[in-house]
Amino acid sequence: MGFHAVKACALAALAVSASAQAQVYPAKPIRMIVAYPPGGGTDIVGRMVAQKLGETLGQSVLVENRGGASGNLGTELAARAVPDGYTILMGNVAPNAINVSLFKNLAFDPVADFVPVSLVASTPNILVVHPSIPARTVKEVIALAKAKPGTLNFASAGVGSSSHLAGELFRILAGADIVHVPYKGAGPAIVDVLSGQVQLYFATMPAAMPHVKSGKLAAVAVTSSRRSQALPDLPTTAEAGVPGYEASTWYGVLAPARTPAAVIARLHENIVKILAVSETRARLADQGFEPVGNSPEEFGAYIKSEIAKWGKVIGDAGIRPE
Repeated sequence: MGFHAVKACALAALAVSASAQAQVYPAKPIRMIVAYPPGGGTDIVGRMVAQKLGETLGQSVLVENRGGASGNLGTELAARAVPDGYTILMGNVAPNAINVSLFKNLAFDPVADFVPVSLVASTPNILVVHPSIPARTVKEVIALAKAKPGTLNFASAGVGSSSHLAGELFRILAGADIVHVPYKGAGPAIVDVLSGQVQLYFATMPAAMPHVKSGKLAAVAVTSSRRSQALPDLPTTAEAGVPGYEASTWYGVLAPARTPAAVIARLHENIVKILAVSETRARLADQGFEPVGNSPEEFGAYIKSEIAKWGKVIGDAGIRPE
């Protein structure tokens, strides 16, 4: 048998192997890395998707919280995982689009080191205040900040997180002297806002909604360009007094680079199927998520556009990691 014949047989064998792998995948439980502590938006949507994905694939999808370094630690762990489909990442706008402009020596490339599977959901942040603060509208928050410069603090899930950038954009556009207080994830941040240690928080809606409904936090405005279906009576920040303001958080599934295309296709097929179920969509919407479910190509293009957008904001605001 000649060299070319041997090469052709080898390529055919690889193709058969990849096809067989896709047919039996998954043959064991899948690990979904969430690069944040429990309690935040990424964790909430991650667990919801993991449960439903496990049901459709016939194998458990186990959530592993690996928080730290603004989402970089868990995201790097996912990037370095064996690309066999048994480790996936519930990505987030911060480590997958923002941090590349924030950290000089990022240990992973958000584009080169991952294969997009699907954008799962997006959500506006929601400006909430502790009930002890005498402000219930955007204009009242701005007036209070200007009357007492440097005395109002706003929490975030970490330097460069969506909640941080939402707050910085508000500070710049509104001319409000508010002070940033970073935390290691949304869960710890919401705890201190609930206790009144910090007065403001541009929280993700899933993290804030239960506390808004219970009256423990007061909702002021959403950060998206359109009102949220979850809180239709709540104005956008732009319409409430800060023209041109817009900031949203998104979540999507990614796999390590070089994960077989057939495996990506199977994951994508099942995630889109999950997001098409009315029950799943209702559960997501009830917590402030807007279900998406797009193609790997569309998700990849969106990530690149978000990297460009937030890179400009970080540069203009002069944000640097601590």
